[in-house]
Amino acid sequence: MDKEQLIGVVEALIFVSGDPVMMRRLVEVLEVPEEEIKAALDALAERYLQTGAGIQLMEVAGGYQLRTRPIHSSYVNQYLERKRKSTLSGAGLETLAIIAYKQPISRVEVEAIRGVGVDGVLKSLLDKRLVKVVGVKEAPGRPNLYGTTKQFLEYFGINSLDDLPPVENLSDTFPVSAETREEEEAPATETASPEASSSPQPNGAT
Repeated sequence: MDKEQLIGVVEALIFVSGDPVMMRRLVEVLEVPEEEIKAALDALAERYLQTGAGIQLMEVAGGYQLRTRPIHSSYVNQYLERKRKSTLSGAGLETLAIIAYKQPISRVEVEAIRGVGVDGVLKSLLDKRLVKVVGVKEAPGRPNLYGTTKQFLEYFGINSLDDLPPVENLSDTFPVSAETREEEEAPATETASPEASSSPQPNGAT
């Protein structure tokens, strides 16, 4: 293939990968000498630079990756912040807030606080890896206890659970609006155990 075609193919492979692409992998897939691929990479990097593109080609962790330019970081961060907060419904945010502040906590205890069933919402939070099972409660049936994850910290841009705002400022971190509330499940029929009101406060993510 000619140089322009090689540049385009290399760009496409790096774009779809997401993770850094190693040179040996490019050689294996393209069946082109390493020096030709390196020339194509250099030309692609220079093209992004000269045209003022919003992305740049970088060597990262021993491979090549497309990344946004630092000059646009404030806009990118603002966009990602809005996007990630819009992916959770009001019910999801409320449930997540309860778990964050009351962990470790059982499903029944969460339902007692919210006044509605949370099976579907809890499953969604588990699927998103924002919460996880952190143990079992020493009570009849040995129900699971839930807590937040490292992904929870990343999602909300905080370093540890100590950075959570006071409860009175909860809406700053867990914004909830009527428009985003998903359809609630049927009210829970179980009641919380006596320990519900004395669940330990978070002291770190697990």
